[in-house]
Amino acid sequence: MQNITSVAGLKKAIQLLEAEQSDNRHLLKGQFYIIYERFTPVNLLQRTLNDISSTPNLADSIAGALLGLATGFFSGGIFSGTTGPRLGKLIGPVLQAGVTNLAGQNFKNIRSFGEIMLLRIFRKRKMKAGNRDK
Repeated sequence: MQNITSVAGLKKAIQLLEAEQSDNRHLLKGQFYIIYERFTPVNLLQRTLNDISSTPNLADSIAGALLGLATGFFSGGIFSGTTGPRLGKLIGPVLQAGVTNLAGQNFKNIRSFGEIMLLRIFRKRKMKAGNRDK
């Protein structure tokens, strides 16, 4: 900034600084309003739901986790019942965790296999029903 040597120059510098301060105040108020609106509970919830709904393969991830948990639950009962009491207590949880992990990671393959099997079952039923009509 230049040295001010006159009263008129000082008044002009003060006016410029006041105008700059006023502009900065308006910008700060605008930014505060934007931040306030962004962090209201309704907007936070809405943004979170939009993020969740736009996540690709969310349904597959949830279904994979559920399939893993279900197979782990059933395999835990199967493995602990078929082995001896001491061996079942040691190996049962390990096998249950392994089956749960395997089913959760291979959900797409399991789903594809299930879809193929269902198509074959229903195709056979249609063919049997078609033969009965003749």
